[in-house]
Amino acid sequence: MNLNAFKIMDIAASGMTAERFRSEVISNNLANANTTRTENEGPYRRKIVTFKEVLNKQFNSKDEQLSGVKIAKLEEDKSPFRLVYDPGHPDADKNGYVKYPNVNPLREMVDLITAQRAYEANVAVVNSAKTMFNSALSIGRGA
Repeated sequence: MNLNAFKIMDIAASGMTAERFRSEVISNNLANANTTRTENEGPYRRKIVTFKEVLNKQFNSKDEQLSGVKIAKLEEDKSPFRLVYDPGHPDADKNGYVKYPNVNPLREMVDLITAQRAYEANVAVVNSAKTMFNSALSIGRGA
């Protein structure tokens, strides 16, 4: 597997971009954890990000080489809403139940920490690559 200096940076950068987007989606989920009314007339529905690896064919070769990750889709979680008995709530149904978003703050926090750690791992790759490149340059200069 032959990775040049810029390819390493590109792969890590694509991972950082994807994880930043995932963090933004998770933050939006947390911000709307109690939103019972949206433009669609119902409660907020949790969003989920799915990634996909990006493979490029090598010139004059049948082999494919990893060139990063991209966001494959952003979809709504179809799990059921939480029902809470609150007859005084303006969005309560005739039986006094309110539909709350299908957002579990604990799950979102775990996902957010996971996204943060993945982002940090990609930053570490970039920093390691920079250190390697600088060392190679100093060898070339005879330092």
